[in-house]
Amino acid sequence: MRSNKKLLASAKLYLILDSQVLDHRALLQVLKDSVRGGIDIVQLRDKNSSVKEILSFCKEILKITKHKIPFIVNDRADVALVSGADGLHVGQEDIDYLQARKLMGSGKIIGVSCQNLAHALKAQAQGADYIGFGSVFQTKTKPGREAMDLGLLQKVIKKIHIPVFPIGGIDRKNIGQLIPLGVKRAAVCRDILLADDVGISVMQIRNSLTASRQVPRAG
Repeated sequence: MRSNKKLLASAKLYLILDSQVLDHRALLQVLKDSVRGGIDIVQLRDKNSSVKEILSFCKEILKITKHKIPFIVNDRADVALVSGADGLHVGQEDIDYLQARKLMGSGKIIGVSCQNLAHALKAQAQGADYIGFGSVFQTKTKPGREAMDLGLLQKVIKKIHIPVFPIGGIDRKNIGQLIPLGVKRAAVCRDILLADDVGISVMQIRNSLTASRQVPRAG
């Protein structure tokens, strides 16, 4: 089986499972449908459940992903370690990358949320495996955050050499705006979680990202 980091290098579609959008049972069904549809990596974002509940849910997720699709835990290094998840995602206000790496060890994936070029350059220099960059568009997940200037996203895509997953309000209707910027990956939440047909949503987003191979970068 390919290593987690090799799987990450080829990943295009990153699914965010958010317990504020759907409950655990519904998220699990979305995950099953999304795996069949072709997601490449999945993250659990759960701000409200108890540690016991999250750990139990992580076990259910791992039964589906089986370490063939990297499973990332948001924020909680303790949960990521105890559950046996494939990695951890940290924000600018969480423990920093270097602390996270000491806890997680060298074999785990660690991603960092970034909102500007300085964040992204620092994360890359420290050794982060990937960057989540956003919010690209307005999103209910971060209601107080304005959509970014897409020129900034384009600059980050050009200057950062580790995988960059734009995130924030990305859906089938607006992803086409990102392809000319050089975007080849994306993290998506609601447009998959709340889709009438999860498989179709995954397929359409993947098709847009795959088509990016034929589109030259703007500029």
